[in-house]
Amino acid sequence: MKKMVFGAAVAAAVMAGLSGAAVAKDSYRFVIVPKVVHPWFDLVNDGAMEAAAYLKETAGVDVEVEYLAPQTASVVEQNQILERAIATRPDGIAIDLLDASANKPVLEEAQQAGVKLAAFDSVPPDGMVFTAIGNDFCEQAKLASERLVELLGGKGKVAIMQGVPTAPNHNIRYECHKEVFASYPDIELVAEGIDNDDIETAQKQAATIMQSNPDLGGWVACDAAGPIGIGQAIKEAGLEGKVQMVGLDNLPDMITLVEEGVADSSSSTRPQIQGFYSVMMLYDGANGIVTPKTVDTGILLISKDNLEGELR
Repeated sequence: MKKMVFGAAVAAAVMAGLSGAAVAKDSYRFVIVPKVVHPWFDLVNDGAMEAAAYLKETAGVDVEVEYLAPQTASVVEQNQILERAIATRPDGIAIDLLDASANKPVLEEAQQAGVKLAAFDSVPPDGMVFTAIGNDFCEQAKLASERLVELLGGKGKVAIMQGVPTAPNHNIRYECHKEVFASYPDIELVAEGIDNDDIETAQKQAATIMQSNPDLGGWVACDAAGPIGIGQAIKEAGLEGKVQMVGLDNLPDMITLVEEGVADSSSSTRPQIQGFYSVMMLYDGANGIVTPKTVDTGILLISKDNLEGELR
């Protein structure tokens, strides 16, 4: 990945973290808990490791980042990982929630144990207060849906791949996709898939939906796996240019689909930066600094003409 360069504002935040604590420690351990084993979360971990190196260089502290990913998108497995992590008393845990209500009791247990929390690519459960690092999920979905509607000339049949329905960010995107489509009288939402953040599942569901709806005009998705699976199904059916897709996120396979013209574009989060700021917020929190409610990392609109993405 490209090395991220952070300026004086971040350096100042580091020093603020040091000066805000009564006694600064020489070392910290932070745990990153994603939704599932997935290439997108590998990029988050890359950013977290860069933050650890940055803190070592600028603040002279050792930061260990422990990355603990569920093998499947199971809230039971994710909560078990959380329980085990809490028992080891880390300085902080950053999590991408699979189910806010089901995760909440374990996250409350973490706070009661004095473990600092942050959410990345998600939002805290109702009634809990800790920093959320990510982007405006609704705006991200609307950006994609509006672009798809434009590609279809304001009329046609569309489908949504939901991701993990209980995941806060996926559900927010889903509802906002539907809101956009409902505002256009000549756009008909005819099908929805649930891929549970798995590319193979997304491919199979997309293939089935397109067979059942041969006049389908286009797709949007609520997770990073969805559009890759959809793109594979479009290619296998020979529907490039006939079924439109506006994807999600910036995984290499997603970029390739844009390059090939299988996807028109992608409405992307910035996973590396989310990982970086997750560690930074946990570090400040562990040093007694009041952290912001949200850190908005922005949205990139990636198109064939701009594969680096335009920040929105």
